[in-house]
Amino acid sequence: QVQLVESGGGLVQPGASLTLVCKASNDLYTINNWGWYRQAPGKQRELVATISKRGATDYSDSVKGRFSLLAISRSTVHLNMNSLKPEDTAVYYCNVDTRKGEYWGPGTQVTVGS
Repeated sequence: QVQLVESGGGLVQPGASLTLVCKASNDLYTINNWGWYRQAPGKQRELVATISKRGATDYSDSVKGRFSLLAISRSTVHLNMNSLKPEDTAVYYCNVDTRKGEYWGPGTQVTVGS
């Protein structure tokens, strides 16, 4: 089954940029779509961005124009986050939708604050 690992989170000041990396291993040929979700303390997990196998992207209104999701290779996607705001603070999770099911990474913490 597909395994996912996220990296790139950290503590940054408002207005800064970060790039989150998601790397997949095993059964890469089964992956249809990639997604990034986030969950802030006390809130439900929400969709941030998705990219299809054909490269079509979609973004939540809260990040549109600031975040971009790029497929770097069959196994790696980058979530470029610019102009970060305190409300972007959350654990960010990578997700893939495959022919064999849906898989999640363990998450990476992003904290935006002074």
